[in-house]
Amino acid sequence: AHLIGEYETLANGWAIPCATDIAFSYMIARIVFGAAHPAISFLLLLAIADDALGLLILAIFYPQPGADGNIWFMLLPVLAIIIGLLLRRQRVHNFWWYILVPGTISWFGFALAGLHPALGLLPIIPTMPHEHVDKGLFNWEEMNLSDTLNRFEHWWKNPVELILGLFGLFNAGVVFNAIGPATYLILIGLLLGKPIGIWLSAMFTAKVLKFGLPEGIDGKVMLVIGITAGIGFTVALFVATVAFPKGTIQDAAKMGALASFSAAILTFIFAKLLNIKKIHGEEGAASHSH
Repeated sequence: AHLIGEYETLANGWAIPCATDIAFSYMIARIVFGAAHPAISFLLLLAIADDALGLLILAIFYPQPGADGNIWFMLLPVLAIIIGLLLRRQRVHNFWWYILVPGTISWFGFALAGLHPALGLLPIIPTMPHEHVDKGLFNWEEMNLSDTLNRFEHWWKNPVELILGLFGLFNAGVVFNAIGPATYLILIGLLLGKPIGIWLSAMFTAKVLKFGLPEGIDGKVMLVIGITAGIGFTVALFVATVAFPKGTIQDAAKMGALASFSAAILTFIFAKLLNIKKIHGEEGAASHSH
């Protein structure tokens, strides 16, 4: 933005490259790596952390228009947490109580404090009754658990996917001549900066800090993971609508978010060039048994 002399108008979109569309990146990763490749779990964890960071950035750096920003309203989420814990202490297992009572209070607290209310329910989630045994990240056995938190997750899974799909559909209505500097900057951030940043961070952690990489993941796989995480799409669309007011800049930013799906093509290309091997269910089970 500095280089093209439009820093003042475009700088507010700096958070857009934080976005990763979990559903689409997961779909592409399964095709490229195979269902049992450890890269799948790593990518999902990365995407979840990435989007969580994006939500925090929205809450802190993109206050709601018209809100007075009184931070004392954040006492409402604290009150909501206390109510949620009391509900759990009273053995309330219906998740609707947690959403409608403490969830509503927390949502208003975030909104009145000038923070993005998309984060409003997050403080309430840990207060719901949940299993004390962790089956493991993305373990399908979690689908059979009937605790409050898992029932909440399973009930909302399909509605949330539908809402996200509709959000992407309605927000994708941008004409192609809306392409502008914001489009290019977002694409550079998602398709170039993000993969390089993920790869460099992983290599620094593995080589300099000596933490190593997860089993089955090397530098080549990490680079392809980084490219796959560049698919911003629906989440990037959401951030773009928050970062910029309606107009040509927002339209150009949304075009960049939509065009970030080209990271899928780059994923296939680099996976081929780097000779990434697929690992399917049987192979994965065999490798973990040794």
